[in-house]
Amino acid sequence: MKNKIYKDLILIATMGAIYMVLEGVWRGWTHISMLVVGGLAAFFIGRLNEYSKFYDKKMWQECLIGTVIILVLEFISGMVLNVWLKLGIWDYSNTWGNLYGQICIPYAVLWFLLVPLNVFVDDYLRYRLFGEKKPQGLLKNYIDLFTGR
Repeated sequence: MKNKIYKDLILIATMGAIYMVLEGVWRGWTHISMLVVGGLAAFFIGRLNEYSKFYDKKMWQECLIGTVIILVLEFISGMVLNVWLKLGIWDYSNTWGNLYGQICIPYAVLWFLLVPLNVFVDDYLRYRLFGEKKPQGLLKNYIDLFTGR
């Protein structure tokens, strides 16, 4: 049990750090809270990928489920961090299809397209850090997404 918690915390922190780097490159800055928010989103998607009912799905289905996970976490954390605590980390109020300025359709599309990367990175980290099964490859994830496999 202790090893499982340790492994989960390593994955959350590593995936959160990776997310912070990607967000920093995309937006020009990030916030320390994204270590937790991004890490948890990536971890939950990766955790789902550990169950056969999830990884037996087509990649586009995995992307839909992953996008929902991200949007739920983004909305909840946005309501707490941006609305309740007034930290102003992000604001999609001027973006088409937004909900209370915390989530929006254009970013939902981006999250959808990033899920195959998330799945690969989670699998790769599990392979390199914990000796689990070697991932099939990032390119395969995207080929599967765009070919409907």
